[in-house]
Amino acid sequence: MEFVRMGTTGTQVSRLCLGAMSFGSMADWMIPEEASFAIVKRAIEGGINFFDTADVYSRGESETILGKALKEYARKREEIVVATKVYIPMGKGPNRGGLSRKHIRHSIDDSLKRLGMDYVDLYQIHRFDYHTPIEETIEALDEVVKAGKALYVGASSMLGYQFAKYLTKADSLGKARFVTMQNQYSLLYREEEREMNPLCAEEGVGLIPWSPLAGGILAGSREAGTTRAKSNMGGGGRYTRPADHAVLEAVKQVAAARGETPAQVAIAWLLSKPGVTAPIIGATRLAQLEDPLKAVGTKLSAEEIAILEAPYVTQPVTHIPGPNDLAPGAPRPD
Repeated sequence: MEFVRMGTTGTQVSRLCLGAMSFGSMADWMIPEEASFAIVKRAIEGGINFFDTADVYSRGESETILGKALKEYARKREEIVVATKVYIPMGKGPNRGGLSRKHIRHSIDDSLKRLGMDYVDLYQIHRFDYHTPIEETIEALDEVVKAGKALYVGASSMLGYQFAKYLTKADSLGKARFVTMQNQYSLLYREEEREMNPLCAEEGVGLIPWSPLAGGILAGSREAGTTRAKSNMGGGGRYTRPADHAVLEAVKQVAAARGETPAQVAIAWLLSKPGVTAPIIGATRLAQLEDPLKAVGTKLSAEEIAILEAPYVTQPVTHIPGPNDLAPGAPRPD
């Protein structure tokens, strides 16, 4: 395993981050505690020290399972880096979601309790909050850091100008700065290369992309019509354009020529991109960890990268929640 700094911080993380969205029981593609434990154990054996979850994943069940698994298999707390998120409502009620000081204060305590930890290394806002003043969110996150409940703050899935507003406000107030951006980025979705990735590179913000295999499609292991593929994290039924099929064929072509798997090549491509700290890999079976682990040592040539990138055709930006998408008290399934 290789290790790099998390953004411009001094904290070292593995080139892969294990995502725990599949841990739980809220969907038929999720896995129970025993299977989740086995995946965490293999990830640690493979050198992964970076783990990501969110309060909303299985309504807290993912955090609980991940925390118990890390306590079982991670030798020391200082050897692992744990990230979770806040924003999406955890239930009905006017203050159960969003990025208000009140919700953040309760959410960090609830997450720590479920994880069984005194602090998380990275506390991320899951989306942009149209209903809460940016200053309030920035100050609340800074309070979390100063209280020792999180070491760093990060963000996830929003528009470039929105993240720029958070960064600018944090700097102007002298508060804790965002050190990571968890955005959707893969060979099948490269729209982040327009604005978000360049912004993060200029600001020293590390990228920890989610869905690096487009819900498994780039691994060649999932048909577009399956339940997992239809889910938000699996592309929501997208990636059916002729250009998308051409990208997948290019991945298979390069993989065949190298004697490797499509998944290994797709992850290796992402690891070669500027600013990428650690793609977030998910797994529901132990075997799904092997190709990403091999990808860390895989170096693609400039010619191979050109073949992989050539078929891509720009597409609409993935839906980002708007000001009316999260009415007070309205829970979201994702």
